Amino acid sequence: MVRLAQVIVDVPLMQTDKPFSYAVPQDLEDGLALGSRVHVPFGRGDRLVQGFVVGFDEASKDLKVKSIADILDFEPVLNSEQLMLADQMRKKVFSYKISILKAMVPSLLNSQYDKRLIPASSLDVQDQKEIFGSAEDLLFSQLDRERQKAVSRLVQAGKIKVDYLAKDRKTVKTEKHYHVNQETLAAYPISKRAKKRQELKDYLLASPEDGKLTDLHRHFSREISKFFINEGLISIFEVEQSRSAAYFTDIQPQDFLSLNSEQSKIVFEVCGQVGQDSKPFLLEGITGSGKTEVYLHIIDYILKIGKTAIILVPEISLTPQMTNRFISRFGELVAIMHSGLSDGERFDEWRKIKSGQAKVVVGARSAVFAPLKNIGAIIIDEEHEASYKQESNPRYHARDVALLRAKNHQAVLLLGSATPSIESRARASKQVYHFLRLTKRANPKAKIPNVQIVDFRDYVGQQKVSNFTPFLLDKIRDRLSKKEQTVLMLNRRGYSSFVMCRDCGFVDECPNCDISLTLHMDTKTMNCHYCGFTKSIPQTCPNCGSQSIRYYGTGTQKAYNELAEVLPEARILRMDVDTTRKKGAHEKILQEFGRQKADILLGTQMIAKGLDFPNVTLVGVLNADTSLNLPDFRASERTFQLLTQVAGRAGRADKEGEVLIQTYNPGHYAIQMAQKQDYEAFYRYEMSIRHQLGYPPYYYTVGLTLSHKDEETVIRKAYDVLQLLNDHLSKQVKILGPTPKPIARTHSLYHYQILIKYRFEDRMESVLNQILDLTQDRHNKDLRLVIDHEPQNFM
Repeated sequence: MVRLAQVIVDVPLMQTDKPFSYAVPQDLEDGLALGSRVHVPFGRGDRLVQGFVVGFDEASKDLKVKSIADILDFEPVLNSEQLMLADQMRKKVFSYKISILKAMVPSLLNSQYDKRLIPASSLDVQDQKEIFGSAEDLLFSQLDRERQKAVSRLVQAGKIKVDYLAKDRKTVKTEKHYHVNQETLAAYPISKRAKKRQELKDYLLASPEDGKLTDLHRHFSREISKFFINEGLISIFEVEQSRSAAYFTDIQPQDFLSLNSEQSKIVFEVCGQVGQDSKPFLLEGITGSGKTEVYLHIIDYILKIGKTAIILVPEISLTPQMTNRFISRFGELVAIMHSGLSDGERFDEWRKIKSGQAKVVVGARSAVFAPLKNIGAIIIDEEHEASYKQESNPRYHARDVALLRAKNHQAVLLLGSATPSIESRARASKQVYHFLRLTKRANPKAKIPNVQIVDFRDYVGQQKVSNFTPFLLDKIRDRLSKKEQTVLMLNRRGYSSFVMCRDCGFVDECPNCDISLTLHMDTKTMNCHYCGFTKSIPQTCPNCGSQSIRYYGTGTQKAYNELAEVLPEARILRMDVDTTRKKGAHEKILQEFGRQKADILLGTQMIAKGLDFPNVTLVGVLNADTSLNLPDFRASERTFQLLTQVAGRAGRADKEGEVLIQTYNPGHYAIQMAQKQDYEAFYRYEMSIRHQLGYPPYYYTVGLTLSHKDEETVIRKAYDVLQLLNDHLSKQVKILGPTPKPIARTHSLYHYQILIKYRFEDRMESVLNQILDLTQDRHNKDLRLVIDHEPQNFM
């Protein structure tokens, strides 16, 4: 019999969405395990492709199958739970298995790379010369088969270390150290004329402990140290360096804060369910009620009983303020995973988790896949955030993955928010979730801020600047005089929303997308926020040649300029995508504001969550309507959530807070209820509307988006899909469309969408997989298809 490995290959097609059998060569048997990455010959040309081992089998020796060419890791990168998770997710996300598996490992491991071998200090001189010759290191791929076998054995024994080179970058960061071979050195004769060599010998004998090679080179030339290396008098080895270590330095340990009775009761109730088959918990806590401190106490308990924990935070809230709170309590037991880290930093943190060094993972959406063992709790903060749903393949929702993992580990799953998603709150009302509430602020002196609605229409013709009513400006001046701070939010970046010719009405649009270009005055360009197209600002109308070009609409850049003009004495910081592109810029802005080196923080929704500054007493929303009129059934919910969250930044300490919401729609129920900070009233009202219109949580939804460079083709294909749905799904299913998407063309592609609404439908999964098959037909090779289960965005 011959041993076979079942391999999912990195070729994302319907025809390859299954394991392929490969023979396991005898010399690779010891190093191959479930979850290993391998190189296998695939297709007619037998080109080597990466794959994951997902199972093993046996067959007779007569069976003709290709063999695995190489193992890419000395230990598997995926564990059995992650492989099972991929099987479970495949049924819901309608993405190929390989895409799901690749989402679970760092991006560096999905790159082309080679193994680089480094002799460890435990490798004796003879072995080192035999394997490496005089070189300090070499590439595994350069060795013949026999030497590869010998090296693999030495790697397993820890005598050779492994580094990876990915796209000319080191996967593992290392630093060269030296080890003094004392007996050899002491007996080695050195000529009296070689004074420098004698000096080095004396230095090494006097200081025989291991040291950094760079330190040695400060005192002695590279030529002399190379002589000692070649003669076997000192051995070179590499010590791994953590690129993410800087995130953990200079953070002082902090004691746990005392909990009030509400918080204590919740910690007790949640911790009591660890290790049992428990329903998820939904924690609805007003802003400033101390939800994070509840999380910290739960995690402390989890660690004390020998288990591990995952805490998910929206990317936008993963500020140093948030991560530092966890590091200050749990120190090096914490691993951080978010997009602000470089590929190398993320890889280092992933290895820290995989090795068992990290027991608490704090991260954004993808951290839900962290390879932790023995999980006791998974916590999702700001659970209502749409960013927990991935908008590209595989289109998973972190909450759904967390549910699966919590069940696998008998862990507690806690969802927390001041403004839970309507779907989660509805599940709590049906006892699908345990429902918990925090109704008062953790700081007894901190009061819920007073919220006022300012009607823009009352100030038409009275405003010196477009973004600020005189009433709001007076309030800001008052804070400046008191040396208190202000936070201002405008959820639109750039200078102006569009440029229009007043003579002919021409609007400058993106050539690739059906969207107007946004003016950015700092770069003096017109930018498309969808495809990234840029061009210089037109001086005359491209359509009629007129010079009557005017800027309309507004953005954070224009608001910043206006504020600086009317309040020249104010120190203003702007925080949006444009000002935080550079690594560390986000942290620098918040640190400056936290040290009170600025009076006003102006930004997009990234300032609405997770910020806790005791001197902020005024919050201003410059235009509450930016998200209110979007063609999305969640527009009112998103507006209410954002206004409530940003209002919560005011009055979080001893000083009273005030919130001003500027709007053209003061009577809208989302704005009225945000003023009262009354989530429960909003929930009841919104549920009645969802029931009338037949939207979640009363129905499940699936969004299908078809895209093609030719509009006639995409319309025809969309109706083919509609026909297939009508033919195979039951009559209880509601199908809307096909219709053009609200932004009908982006990236030079036309987009049409179909929305499926249903309560129960046994055939849904098989029909959607059948539709996924359509794109594999050679006649549809230019057709793009997205199947999105419970879409969060309809734009």
